[in-house]
Amino acid sequence: MSTVTAVPIPPVRRAYVLWLVAGLLIALVAGVTLARFGSTGIVTTPSGLRYQVIKPGDTKGGLPTDTDVTLVNYEGRLVDGTVFDKSQQPTPLPVAGVVPGFSEGLKLMHKGAKYRFWIKPELGYGERANGPIPANSTLVFDVELQDFIPEATLRQLQMQQSMMGGMQGMGGPGGAPGGPAAPVPGGR
Repeated sequence: MSTVTAVPIPPVRRAYVLWLVAGLLIALVAGVTLARFGSTGIVTTPSGLRYQVIKPGDTKGGLPTDTDVTLVNYEGRLVDGTVFDKSQQPTPLPVAGVVPGFSEGLKLMHKGAKYRFWIKPELGYGERANGPIPANSTLVFDVELQDFIPEATLRQLQMQQSMMGGMQGMGGPGGAPGGPAAPVPGGR
């Protein structure tokens, strides 16, 4: 049989233990920060929307709300790169009228900003297929926010435009050349 010789381990100084604990805490905080923001600048919101700021935009104009209509250029892709939708010109989109992940992303953007969104299925179309988009698809959007206005203001502008169109059709001011003359007050 062999005999084991016990070698006493000298006690560790309290300062060394404190330095070790502090180092571990710093490493933990750095790891969490890196995981949350990553080296690519991708941020994940509490809902699970992932986004990357490509161009920050003008921070003076505020942020869109659910009651606003945005004017955006966008391209929607699947994670394999297949493009399923792309605006041909700046397109008005009501913030509350799009899938939840897109809506959440719009409300993070300032005028002139360009973002990339990764919308998980629960914030997109979920378990249902939608045209070229298969069920349970993660959607990738590149979005550039041109402008936004309150929906009530847009409706008012549309009403004014509709009324002006009606007046033009009746030969009023700005009517078509060669159209009937506008009635003149007190005229014959």
